[in-house]
Amino acid sequence: MLNRAAAQYLPARESPFTQGFLLGSFTLVVCLLVAGCWWLTHEQIVRREKEDTQAMLSQVFPAGHYDNALADAQRSIVIDGRTVSFFRASLNGQPSGIVLASETQGYGGPIQLLTGIDAKGVITGVRVISHKETPGLGDAIELGHSPWIRGFDGKSLNNLSEQQWHVKKDGGQFDAFTGATITPRAVVKGVHENLVLYREKQAEFLGSQDKPDNGGAK
Repeated sequence: MLNRAAAQYLPARESPFTQGFLLGSFTLVVCLLVAGCWWLTHEQIVRREKEDTQAMLSQVFPAGHYDNALADAQRSIVIDGRTVSFFRASLNGQPSGIVLASETQGYGGPIQLLTGIDAKGVITGVRVISHKETPGLGDAIELGHSPWIRGFDGKSLNNLSEQQWHVKKDGGQFDAFTGATITPRAVVKGVHENLVLYREKQAEFLGSQDKPDNGGAK
């Protein structure tokens, strides 16, 4: 360790004070650059995320069924201690349905679903937004790999019996995949549970007995 006498012969740029000042200045400049980039891009990122959300929602809830900003209409309600997230659609000032976000357990792990349900309890569309199912088998639940997921369109608890809400292998209405029955079985189960939940909690889904999520307006 240098003593005071030796330190006075150090070049100015090698002194501890100068080194600390330079390091602090560099850190400050980097922080300012990062903050500036965030400020310049944050609004654009938020806008792009909202556009992506709207594009996904429009796949399960057709534009003719609502006239509100659906991507801004996210809500949540608590059912049996579990938070359920959804988007509330409206048309001419009246609730016209919801897009419900849910999860069901597949062969490879959780399968994330979006289910559009109109005010009468009829499915307007279903999409899988995330899964870990086997490529080439279970991934047929994706619209990009198979039209299977469109088989839910127009279905409801009124036009299908309880037994029909199963895959054909179990005596139901829906096709299964060769070598991957567990995956479609899980999706059918998840969609059916969403319809049952909607029927039981329709007032909360369409009414005002919820709490805004992400600052959305009621």
